[in-house]
Amino acid sequence: MFSRLPFPLLRLALGAAFGVASLAGCQAYLDNRYSASLPPEQGIQPLTGLAGSASIRRNALGMPLIETSSFHDALFTMGYVHATDRLSQMVGLRLMAQGRLAEMLGPGVLEIDRFMRAVNLRQSAEVLYREASPRMKRFFEVYARGVNAYLFRHRDKLPMDLAASGYTPEYWKAEDSVLVFCLLNFGLSQNLQEEVAALLLAQKVGSDKLAWLLPIYPDEALPFDEAGKLEGLALDAKVPGLAAIEQAARQVAELSPLGVAASNNWAIAGSNSRSGKPLLANDTHLPLSMPSYWNFMQIRSPKFQAAGVTLAGVPAVVAGFNGKLGWGMTMVMGDGQDLYLEQTRREGSRLMYLADGKWLPARERHETYFIKGERPIRETVYETRNGPLLNTVLGERKHPLQPLQLSSGYGIALKTTQFEADRSLDAFFELSRAQSVDQAFEATREIRAAALNVVFADQQGIGWQVTGRFPNRREGLGLVPSPGWDGRYDWDGFADPMLHPYDQDPLQGWLGSANQRSVPRGYGMQLSSSWYGPERYERLAELAGRGKHDTRSMIAMQYDQVTPFAAKLRTMFEGPGMAGPLRQAIDALPAGERERAREALDRLMAFDGRLAADSADAALYGAFLHESARQTFLDELGPEDGPAWGALVQAGNTSYSAQADHLLGREDSPFWDDQRTAQREDKPTILARSLAAAVSLLESRLGSDRGAWQWGKLHSATWTSGATQLAPYMPAGQRRGIDALRGYLDRGPYAMGGDHSTLNASAYRLGMDFDTWLIPAMRIIVDFGRDEPMIGLNSSGQSGNPASPHYADGIEAWMKAQYVSFPFKVQNLDKVYGSKRLLLTPAGQ
Repeated sequence: MFSRLPFPLLRLALGAAFGVASLAGCQAYLDNRYSASLPPEQGIQPLTGLAGSASIRRNALGMPLIETSSFHDALFTMGYVHATDRLSQMVGLRLMAQGRLAEMLGPGVLEIDRFMRAVNLRQSAEVLYREASPRMKRFFEVYARGVNAYLFRHRDKLPMDLAASGYTPEYWKAEDSVLVFCLLNFGLSQNLQEEVAALLLAQKVGSDKLAWLLPIYPDEALPFDEAGKLEGLALDAKVPGLAAIEQAARQVAELSPLGVAASNNWAIAGSNSRSGKPLLANDTHLPLSMPSYWNFMQIRSPKFQAAGVTLAGVPAVVAGFNGKLGWGMTMVMGDGQDLYLEQTRREGSRLMYLADGKWLPARERHETYFIKGERPIRETVYETRNGPLLNTVLGERKHPLQPLQLSSGYGIALKTTQFEADRSLDAFFELSRAQSVDQAFEATREIRAAALNVVFADQQGIGWQVTGRFPNRREGLGLVPSPGWDGRYDWDGFADPMLHPYDQDPLQGWLGSANQRSVPRGYGMQLSSSWYGPERYERLAELAGRGKHDTRSMIAMQYDQVTPFAAKLRTMFEGPGMAGPLRQAIDALPAGERERAREALDRLMAFDGRLAADSADAALYGAFLHESARQTFLDELGPEDGPAWGALVQAGNTSYSAQADHLLGREDSPFWDDQRTAQREDKPTILARSLAAAVSLLESRLGSDRGAWQWGKLHSATWTSGATQLAPYMPAGQRRGIDALRGYLDRGPYAMGGDHSTLNASAYRLGMDFDTWLIPAMRIIVDFGRDEPMIGLNSSGQSGNPASPHYADGIEAWMKAQYVSFPFKVQNLDKVYGSKRLLLTPAGQ
């Protein structure tokens, strides 16, 4: 991205890397370079496309208030402001969704492009846009004109990272917004990475042991029949391209929200609040990034008012408050993706695949890639009745530009729900305009493109509705890839939307979701088999049902760092079948390890589950979870840099983990036996080793002084810029340039509390490292008992420009719970947004 930096800037970057230039001087120079594209705080800007004037004011964190005399101008200004604050992010998301990153970054991202071309979000966006109402299409077109007004006005002073890349962004089209929307929805579909992980694990341990590693809740039977779909298949030698598919999916997940177990939301009824009025809270979890995917915005126009979070590139308030209704959303963990293994063979120039005993020709789709610094290449994506064959474009190559041909072995087809026609775009807009819970139900029941738990509240009541589209599988659960040649595993349409779960004004006085299994076992339709662990929801239920609530208690819940898993661990340790054998296993350890294990057990039995950043016992707890994962599984799934171990860690990021499942039960699992020793180990033996290893880990990392142990010294978070995230895919010279600028572009590390199981989530890759990768990227609270109901927070800054004062100021506010108000009463606007305003006026007036 920095390959075309002006020579003085490149020299300063390299000087910073080697200590030649002073940091202060380098930062001043960079601020000067980047500040050329910063927006003015006030003044007048004539723009073609506006019907009337539009006012933009900003609060202390740079979040904009847009005031217009028409909804047309509000949409236009929304596009202009999004481009002002986040143009680089918008361009990156569009190129990612289109599979065109290589045009800006070169061949290092070509595998990501190949993956995204195969997935074909362009077709998904075309279907959604085609089915949208004429009114919605006009809305998207007006928003695009606002983006393009910025692009035209600033064509000679684009954000520094875009200008330095040599890439000239194309003008924005209405369909581009739908494409970005589809990219987000693809990440919500959830199951692709898990099924790839299942294949990699089956290659390592066989289908007979795979069921022990799949994400099944403790009250459900292990899915041996599901794993049995792979029995007898030559997975070790006949799945070409599997490693490349896993790598590409992981890279996409690192650069966009793919397969993220994301978010909490809840609503408290008036009967359970101090004011007698409902409350609503939402925090959406996304990968750490600078800037966050979310940005805040408030809009005031005659026919539309709303405040909340938006996604740059999409003309919608995704979650927030409109003066009458508050709404927020989490992932259902809906499984709308299935992988199919296809038997393939070549017949002349055609690729054939087997379906119900017949060999059929695969459909062909041709894709052309334009690659920075290289000649264009043209490749073919093959498709079966089950979807595109990912390994016809992803596989092992000697050179990234080399063509790839699948001639024998298994093809890997991806089937998704994303190509069905619906009116989801209109429904999302109607939700943001709904004036009551009843109207919110009417709108959300029409949302099919995204599987969401939508929670809403008004002055009188609360509600919850599951949205999305869920396949009816003739057989199987969709946890493991199915034989594509066998029609028993086909989809049989989709579940009747009337079966989608919902609730309104429950007797318990609250409702909410945290990516847990949200329906009883055996519910009449299959939402998913890949729920996240239940602990966040269990803690939510504990706190929501405790006393009367107000804004202060909502904030305390969003920042809560207590994990219920610690109490479950204590119960397991002292269980009748474990307490004695565990003590005996500890006694059998060598002297040094024995003392460490006893210390660890005593401290964990006294641990209250509060994962504060400065807690020594929280550090020991985290170290034990880390070591128990490695002691249990690494002998079968190693080496730790190999695909099987990575698959297990990845699967634990996206749903209920095998490690948690084994800790709380599964005493008869074959994975308790350590394959590296002659004797046969059992669960107490492995736990005893893990306890001792946890203390050893802390001694090696934090020293022998127990008073110096702190969870936050192990567990930290670093906000990384888009340039930093893309650097690994760039040529060495460009990487060095970006590495030299890390101190300018990135922020951190910050000591973190919590983990994946706390309401204040701070997830890390359990068993691999302690680095936070997932956080509540935004927070909103709507309290109908307050004069101004809505407050909110972002996790980074409003601006994507590192020279802006609002590039990183949101981090401190987020760490310290310094929420900002979003007032709806005219007399309160100046207190929050001040009097400085940028006035956009129609050109020629």
